[in-house]
Amino acid sequence: MSSAVIKKKQQIVEEIKDKINNSQSVVLVDYRGLNVEEVTELRNKYRESGVDYKVYKNTLMRFAFKDAGLEEFNEFLTGPNALAFGNEDAVAPAKVTHEFSKEHEALEIKAGIVEGKVVALDQVKSLAELPSREVLIAQVLGGLNGPISGFANVLQGNIRNLAYALNAIVEKKQAEA
Repeated sequence: MSSAVIKKKQQIVEEIKDKINNSQSVVLVDYRGLNVEEVTELRNKYRESGVDYKVYKNTLMRFAFKDAGLEEFNEFLTGPNALAFGNEDAVAPAKVTHEFSKEHEALEIKAGIVEGKVVALDQVKSLAELPSREVLIAQVLGGLNGPISGFANVLQGNIRNLAYALNAIVEKKQAEA
């Protein structure tokens, strides 16, 4: 093998390692059985969700995972594989892959990495079933808003009762006069 080929492979290993280290999550998928149109559709869905999807050779991925300190991930590297990197949203790669695999059974989730830890298939699926980040934020804000609204209603009721009492006193004074 020429030094140019070796250098190119080393660059690819570094690229994979950098993507692993800079991603919130990574999902390993087996795309065997998908045709070109389906793979294109999958790539588009990933792109829309801010997920980077790339096919690499298993041998190069093995070196990258070893260098990244995730050597246990190598047991999943059999057959044709691709990696989906979630840079902005940790749930996005798992969610997009899971949703797509419902319509296209040939796509198989194998494993994942979440915040630097290797997770098995069932954990990736659990992650995929979480609501999106925006929905979770809305739920938290809704939960915080409930007690505040209740408190405001209590205060409003007390003020209303005070207004009724003052109005009754004014009417009583007017009737006496």
